[in-house]
Amino acid sequence: MATLNRQKIASVLAKQGILIAFAVFMIAFTVANPKFLSVDNVFSVVRSSAILGVMALGVSFVVISGNLDLSVGSMMSFSTIVVLDLHDKIGPLLAIPTMFGMTLCLGALIGFLVGYLRLNSLIVTLGMLSAIHGLTLTYSGGQNMDIADKSGTWFSVFGQGTALGIPVPILIFISLAAFLGVLLSKTAFGRKVYAVGGNGTAATFSGIRRARAVFMCYMISAACVATAGLIQASRSLGSQNTVGQGLELEVLAAVILGGASLLGGSGTIFKTVIGVLILGFIQNGLLLMGLQFYVQFVVTWVIIILAVWLDIAAKRGKLWSSMA
Repeated sequence: MATLNRQKIASVLAKQGILIAFAVFMIAFTVANPKFLSVDNVFSVVRSSAILGVMALGVSFVVISGNLDLSVGSMMSFSTIVVLDLHDKIGPLLAIPTMFGMTLCLGALIGFLVGYLRLNSLIVTLGMLSAIHGLTLTYSGGQNMDIADKSGTWFSVFGQGTALGIPVPILIFISLAAFLGVLLSKTAFGRKVYAVGGNGTAATFSGIRRARAVFMCYMISAACVATAGLIQASRSLGSQNTVGQGLELEVLAAVILGGASLLGGSGTIFKTVIGVLILGFIQNGLLLMGLQFYVQFVVTWVIIILAVWLDIAAKRGKLWSSMA
């Protein structure tokens, strides 16, 4: 009986451990600082997490399809710099679609290499991380970008505006999550993504065009990155050319925390949103406790390791390997 109970507890921890840990963190942070769960702080956390969240929505498709995308941080830097630069040259009405088009071209290149040429997604996107960073520095001449007339542009609405009392970045995040959630769970394309990630060979023999599905996943990821770059540029109206550096790991951590498997074939948009909020609230709680911001990097690393461990444990139904 004791052995059976231990197995049940281990199984629950393997499947829901990260949510249990999150609940413990939330309680601890609330006790440490009563302002943690105040309405203003909650809105602040969700708003600051919107950029990471939008990027994570797109990466969810890539991970569920059985691939990785480590280029999203550099790609976000590129999209932010491009839209800021073009804002003063051709105006925001043309700058925004032009930036989206350029970012989608990068996504199409990655999708072609991984989907149609069947190259390893880790190697391709790791290489593109450096390549896009170099492209950003070349485009900007190594300089930061700023909008000349910050007070006279409507461009700030995407990052600083509100609608019905809700910050626009939150509305963009929620709307995009709802749309992509339906796309993934209720459409034929979504079922193809799950099939390709679960067993690519079987999916191919079933008549599913694996290459096209993977290509479209990277295009969705690029579109989400462009949206995140738009929010970032609009929020600050200026940016360093390394603004997205390191975000790829946080995005991947959020996706895995949400239950998407590194092996592909499982995950949901709703749980990705939960994963984003877990990271956001934990980082906010650490700051309210007086810890320095760089402690977040260590905590993020711990969370990634924990998430990968629980992901593998959920697959085998227990926390510890029988070979250990």
